[in-house]
Amino acid sequence: MLKFDFTDRKVIVAGGTRGIGAEISRSFLEAGAEVVALYSSDSNAAQAFASSLGDATSRFSAVKCNVADYAQVDAFFQEYDKTHPWLDIMVNSAGIRRDAVMAMMPHENWNAVLDTNLGGTFNLFKLGVQRMLRRRYGRLIAVSSVAGRIGIEGQANYSAAKAGQSALVKSFGKEIAKRGITANCVAPGFIDTNFIADLPEEQRSAYQASVPMRRFGNAKEVASAVLFLASEEASYITGATLDISGGL
Repeated sequence: MLKFDFTDRKVIVAGGTRGIGAEISRSFLEAGAEVVALYSSDSNAAQAFASSLGDATSRFSAVKCNVADYAQVDAFFQEYDKTHPWLDIMVNSAGIRRDAVMAMMPHENWNAVLDTNLGGTFNLFKLGVQRMLRRRYGRLIAVSSVAGRIGIEGQANYSAAKAGQSALVKSFGKEIAKRGITANCVAPGFIDTNFIADLPEEQRSAYQASVPMRRFGNAKEVASAVLFLASEEASYITGATLDISGGL
């Protein structure tokens, strides 16, 4: 089993205080990194997560930032630069769902999901990579979804945004490869977090039955893949999307 060492690495995890993002933050901290987690609105959850980190709290901070708002992301990085001389790893795990069949989907729900899930990736990666270019090193990782590959009924907006993330890293990875920076996605399937907790039990059972492994994944399994793509062992991987889906 690989044991990752991210001592002295500086990491930003958007959506990093809840669900998959929280487990990614925790895993980087356990591997020795310094982590700044972005969250959109739930300050109580961010504080509770920080309080759960024990001794690692000294290497962790949480900052409120709406990744869909370019001005907010830019302002965050301006503040980040004052206390952090560089950035090694940028992970975007921020995402929302606004489910509805497409014929009945409110226009604002389409925009909200595209703006957050895909637009947020653009905002973070564009501004984050500017902190990596000078040092000719960096890892950019987006938490996408198998929905972007297989499509999910009632999630045309979410599926389109996730497919867009995979296409984004293919193009962006080519643009930055010669600078020693990689851009990749992980694409979880059904992961047992609060993100899918609101689904009706009948739908959860149907989703689980559709997975060849006949179970939902867990957040640690996703975080382990993220740490791999952020590691030196993955230095020749860019523009890729790694499914973590139990065979979907």
